[in-house]
Amino acid sequence: MTISEENYLKVIYHLSQVSPTGVNTNAIAGTLETKASSVTDMMKKLSEKELVIYQKYQGVTLTEKGFLSAKMIVRKHRLWEVFLVEKLGFAWDEVHEIAEELEHIKSKKLINRLDEFLGCPDFDPHGDPIPNENGEIKNVAKLLLSEVEINKEYQCVGVKDSSSEFLQYLDKQKIALGTVLKVSHKEKFDETLTIQFDKNSLIISSKIAKNLFVKIKTHE
Repeated sequence: MTISEENYLKVIYHLSQVSPTGVNTNAIAGTLETKASSVTDMMKKLSEKELVIYQKYQGVTLTEKGFLSAKMIVRKHRLWEVFLVEKLGFAWDEVHEIAEELEHIKSKKLINRLDEFLGCPDFDPHGDPIPNENGEIKNVAKLLLSEVEINKEYQCVGVKDSSSEFLQYLDKQKIALGTVLKVSHKEKFDETLTIQFDKNSLIISSKIAKNLFVKIKTHE
């Protein structure tokens, strides 16, 4: 596959997480910032390679072959993000664009060695699951901070928005994966939250709460 074909597959994979019955070609065009006609041309190419099922006006779905291929691209991307953060000291808001380039390296042997070198991590620095070499994914039951119960303890496990701006905001507030927090108050008018963590109290907007994934804190 070309780099462009891989990028399209990955975008379809991500969009299919919220549209499992079929991804709209306009959504693909919007994500890749390209013309709808270019998307149609690419869908025909990917269809010929048996990577997608495409019918005009009915959306796009990945074939089993396409689904596995997309997961392998995602696997490479997320493993490189782990490597960049854990071994090279990059911040979590710096690694996405670099991993976008590294994910197109073809060597399966290299990626499996990288996985082994990193200790076969299940999740990347943003809390997203990393597919193993067979495409299997370990998922965690999670919900958005905006959905939690008042005065219950939760642990941060991921971000919905992985933009540099949001990640830098979390760094500034000293909120990271693993941070244990609880919501002490929710404003009815605008859903602003008051959260408590590490002896700190912070008021956050509804937008922030809708972009932070948490899970119920278990007491072992």
